[in-house]
Amino acid sequence: MTKRALITGVTGQDGSYLAELLLEKGYEVLGMVRRSSTVNFERIAHLQDKITFVPGDLLDEISMINILQQHRPQEVYNLAAQSFVQTSFGQPVLTGETTALGVTRLLDAIRLVDPEIRFYQASSSEMFGKVHEVPQKETTPFHPRSPYGVAKVYGHWITLNYRESYSLHATSGILFNHESPRRGLEFVTRKISHTVAQIKLGLVNELRLGNLDAQRDWGFAGDYVEAMWLMLQREVPEDFVICTGQTHSVREFCEVAFGHAGLNWEEHVVVDEAFFRPAEVDLLVGDATKAAKMLGWKPETSFESLVTMMVDADIDLLTGKLRGIS
Repeated sequence: MTKRALITGVTGQDGSYLAELLLEKGYEVLGMVRRSSTVNFERIAHLQDKITFVPGDLLDEISMINILQQHRPQEVYNLAAQSFVQTSFGQPVLTGETTALGVTRLLDAIRLVDPEIRFYQASSSEMFGKVHEVPQKETTPFHPRSPYGVAKVYGHWITLNYRESYSLHATSGILFNHESPRRGLEFVTRKISHTVAQIKLGLVNELRLGNLDAQRDWGFAGDYVEAMWLMLQREVPEDFVICTGQTHSVREFCEVAFGHAGLNWEEHVVVDEAFFRPAEVDLLVGDATKAAKMLGWKPETSFESLVTMMVDADIDLLTGKLRGIS
């Protein structure tokens, strides 16, 4: 029998890669989208005729109950959230409603409609925040440093609570930073790759960034969605850290990105205090030993390959746009 999976956040970076993976595996894919005049299907335009889009909202439990009753998915992947850390400082209540309480509404809908559904929650390395140990693993205490991180901690613990209280097959993947050419322009990695492309093509001359010393464990989103799928194929639900185990600074990201385009980053990057966070997370690096042993998962894409992939994609994107204009 063909498996059916529901993806919330299907129009986002992770949703698009996960939808591709599930379709390749023969799934029927449902994508939950909010009723809006500004829904952006750019990342999944090549999949639009293969995905069944269903209206729903993490702020409205009834809409999710209706989806589950009408379409009966066997797996649910909750990737939707207000996921931009900087925005969470300006919109902490909205972030809590979607990124935290939205998880509860979806879990409760599953409990009421079909407790046999297997549920994946997108947890985040931002939950570790002011880290208590290096590297971070599944047992590392949480100390979030942003409203986004706090909301993700709630979503993580409520998933565990529903697993223990109602015996749901509910799993959280604690994913460290994962990027791709489909990343939003508001994220620092895509901001860097896109601006490098602009500078290379003579469109702009500088890139304004915040803390260049902030360090992250960056991987490729296309690799990480396979780990999500593997978690839901296990008979016993458990939580897993997904990461590369290597850390790099924003400065290093700039060095590789500009260098790949034949540019000197120091001639173009300007440190701007406006982009510093009120409370910074300085060092995130994970330990994916458990995922390697129990899921057989490991990252396939190196840091350098990820950065150059993003720069090349943005150069191609902007070159295509310029040709269209001319």
